[in-house]
Amino acid sequence: MADTQKETHGFQAEVRELMKLMIHSLYSNREIFLRELISNASDANDRLRFAAIAQPSLLDTDSELSIWVDADATAGTLTIRDNGIGMTREEAIAHLGTIAKSGTAEFFRALSGDQQKDSQLIGQFGVGFYSAFIVADRVEVLTRKAGSPEESGVRWESGADGEFTVESIVRAERGTSVMLHLKSDAKEFAEDYRLRSLIRRYSDHIGFPVLMKKPGEASLDYEVVNQAKALWARPRSEITDEEYAEFYKHIAHDFTAPLAWSHNRVEGKREYTSLLYVPARAPFDLMQRDAARGLKLYVRRVFIMDDAEQFLPLYLRFIKGVVDSSDLPLNVSRELLQEDEEVEAIKSGLTKRVLDMLARLAQDEPEKYQTFWKEFGAVLKEGIAEDPANREKLLPLLRFASTNESNNEPTVSLARYIERLKPGQERIYFVIAESIEAARSSPYIERLKARGIEVLLLADRIDEWIMGQVDAFEGKRFKDAARGDLELGSLASETDKHDADAALKESKGLLKRVKDALGERVLEVRPSTRLTDSPALLVLGEHDLRTTMRRVLAAAGQKAPESKPVLELNVTHPIVKYLDGEKDAGQFAQLAELLYDQAALAEGGQLANPAEYVQRLNRLLVRLAGVHEAQASTP
Repeated sequence: MADTQKETHGFQAEVRELMKLMIHSLYSNREIFLRELISNASDANDRLRFAAIAQPSLLDTDSELSIWVDADATAGTLTIRDNGIGMTREEAIAHLGTIAKSGTAEFFRALSGDQQKDSQLIGQFGVGFYSAFIVADRVEVLTRKAGSPEESGVRWESGADGEFTVESIVRAERGTSVMLHLKSDAKEFAEDYRLRSLIRRYSDHIGFPVLMKKPGEASLDYEVVNQAKALWARPRSEITDEEYAEFYKHIAHDFTAPLAWSHNRVEGKREYTSLLYVPARAPFDLMQRDAARGLKLYVRRVFIMDDAEQFLPLYLRFIKGVVDSSDLPLNVSRELLQEDEEVEAIKSGLTKRVLDMLARLAQDEPEKYQTFWKEFGAVLKEGIAEDPANREKLLPLLRFASTNESNNEPTVSLARYIERLKPGQERIYFVIAESIEAARSSPYIERLKARGIEVLLLADRIDEWIMGQVDAFEGKRFKDAARGDLELGSLASETDKHDADAALKESKGLLKRVKDALGERVLEVRPSTRLTDSPALLVLGEHDLRTTMRRVLAAAGQKAPESKPVLELNVTHPIVKYLDGEKDAGQFAQLAELLYDQAALAEGGQLANPAEYVQRLNRLLVRLAGVHEAQASTP
């Protein structure tokens, strides 16, 4: 072909950064490159087999799909080739020179320079081709798209120097061949025994035969090195934990082992096999609800699609795995999956299986479950609102920070909370704030903490939405400490009731003056049963929206329903007593507004006029300083 068809391109900036990280961050685990390249070859074969369902001619006379591994110790090269789907010139440029995955910028912002952390992120990103440069100083790719003429072959080549070349060639073989020119310190990967051991370790589960030449320099015959049988199709009793873990790394392109897995075959009215995994670390795009997600779908061992999201609800989008159905048609599409009753039945079964797997993990390996909750807890909570049918299974899986501070128990389950209830306690108390630290110091729970009553501390953005969907757990109702009455019930002694009545009687005049000063900003002013240290707070009605939720609605262009809070005063607090003794109506009104603004800030609100608040505060400080000066100068 003419030289004019040879082009030089620069790698996308993200690819250059990724290659640098691949070469330097993963040096200590460099053997994983072979797993990644064989995995890519397996995917290419899968895609051809699926495409050939609709277009059998793509297989031509070469219908036995395989993967070949050839090493030349003398030349220092290693070649991994397949007879799968192949690539066009445009696809080679796009797939091997750029990263088009959603969230690329966010991914690279997450990279820190910490080798251990970066290697985990790279694995989650799933760009295994570039791992070739861990062991190779030059990589050459020969490829031809299935169904295209021999003249449309492509050679792609790069020395990891920021550029790559692409040229058109004549290539008789369909599929892709990746030749690695090994670095001087990576010659071990051209040794027959080393390669065979790595293939058996990392790629034994690949559903296609991985072939190598039989031992002996003159041998031209190939033999199968791996088992070449889909792992999920084998009996569980024959599969080791290491094999399960390696299969996860293959399908998830992750370098870390999973926390748990569940392998099951369902027979009867419908038949399908599933192998589901709980990852140990969240992907960088976990909170992007429209990001690619889902299971690998096979029908009677034939690969159909990646990211089949129809088989699990959105709140379980972190689950990785395979589902292989015996009942779905081979020509099933994403559109048909959305309407198929069979898919809905499988989805229901898989959802319950995942929740049962998480329940076992929580019970049998609480430390691992704590890792899971830290990574995926915020997403699992979504199921409380989105999946009412499984709410009873989800509630025991929730974990909360709480006022019961224990180094051995960073979070608490609802069952454990129930075990620690005070005698006579009928409510599960919780408080929502902008952060766990803010929740822990919230004025709404001062009296509860003083009585030793445990309070759940919530700080995720979705917590208010989630807690609005639940009513009770094991017969104990949830109670937001910032709303309505605390409902202490028998926890409140006769002395408490007497003190509350006395406080109301003695402070009636003060309460009326404060209500008059604040006008329509508050529904009512009353003595507080919540406060012990703070002077005032704003209490919401049982169905009122918090200030944070109002801000969310406002940002979305929606108007929140009108509501007025109740102002509670700690009538024993020195500031409130000072307020009660203020005779000047103007000074009284300013102090009352100051307390209201402080209470609004404590609730997480934003002041309508921060400058005015600061001015009122400054005037009070100047006045108090003047009083102090006058007292100090008195003989």
